Amino acid sequence: MQTASLLKDLAYGDERPAISVLFESETSKEIRILMRAGQVMKEHKTAFPITVELYRGAVDFGVEGKVLNLVAGDMLSLAPSVPHDLKATEDAIIRLTLSKLDTEERVKDVAKK
Repeated sequence: MQTASLLKDLAYGDERPAISVLFESETSKEIRILMRAGQVMKEHKTAFPITVELYRGAVDFGVEGKVLNLVAGDMLSLAPSVPHDLKATEDAIIRLTLSKLDTEERVKDVAKK
């Protein structure tokens, strides 16, 4: 068994989103993304499916030519190779579930752009 908290040790980045691995299971990686209002993650895609849960705040999630205005409690899943982008409209805590085959370094690289 593994445990983690989305709310402990919050350290938002001043310049870009803060990415941290909460834990890895046999099939997935659970990632926390902390975004200050106004921070963005430019358009990117992954080779594996993902699940995104907005735990706190508000995020404009761009996908397939639409902008979804996500609020706390909203979740979505994306198939592989679907371009998407994020812009925090309020300080946000995001839980990202990645395939075990995906890497947290890819997510960190997106946050650096």
